[in-house]
Parts: sequence; C-alpha cells; structure tokens
Amino acid sequence: MGRFVFIVITVILLILGGIFFYKYYFVFGRGVKAGELNYFVEKGYIFKTYEGKLIQSGYKGKVAGTIQSNEFQFSVTSEKVAQQLMNASGKQVEVHYQEYLGAIPWRGYSPFIVDSVISISDGNRRDLP
Repeated sequence: MGRFVFIVITVILLILGGIFFYKYYFVFGRGVKAGELNYFVEKGYIFKTYEGKLIQSGYKGKVAGTIQSNEFQFSVTSEKVAQQLMNASGKQVEVHYQEYLGAIPWRGYSPFIVDSVISISDGNRRDLP
C-alpha cells in the first residue's frame, strides 16, 4: 500500500510540474513590436522587475475617421536590455519579444518578455505642410 501511495504522489507531482512548466516557461510565441517607448521602470516589493510600455499608433479606430493607438505592455529580464531601454524613453523603439502563457513574479508582471532591442531611433518626424 505504501509503494502505491508513493507512485501516485510522484505521478501527481510530475503532472503538476509539467503543467507549471507549460504555463510559465513554454514560449508560446515570438515577435517584433515597434512604437514610442512611453515609460520604462524598475519596480516591485520583493522581486524587482523591469516593466515598460510601447505606444503603437496608426490603428484604425472603431468610429469612422478616427485613429486609435495600441499599447504594448512588457517586462524585461536582461540587465543589458533594460539599460538600453532606460536611455530610450520617448524614442521610437523596435523590440523582439517572447510570449508566455502566464506571468510569474520574478520574471515580471507581463507575459510578454522583451529579450532584445532591434533598433532605437530619435523619432523626430517632419510634419507635412
């Protein structure tokens, strides 16, 4: 009887570990986003994480003739990438990210984790007359 209980508990723990891995460590998707870096901060009570937001403009609004911007909220785990983004506030930024199915406190508040910066530009555009 004791061996049976041990096997059942082991199987349950392995299944729970697999579910945890799939939800929090399996890369669901990868992609590139571009926009103006609205803010980038380090925050947290116990786990200090880097959090940021890109404002993507030019999307068609729900009402005819309007333009609605889209926000991309993300987290950063790499210190090198965080330093690049700390110096890029208000600039046009293009980043590569990985999407997970869930967020965990020591990785950040967002399931979108930026792992590299592709480009940073000043973002000053000339207005047409």
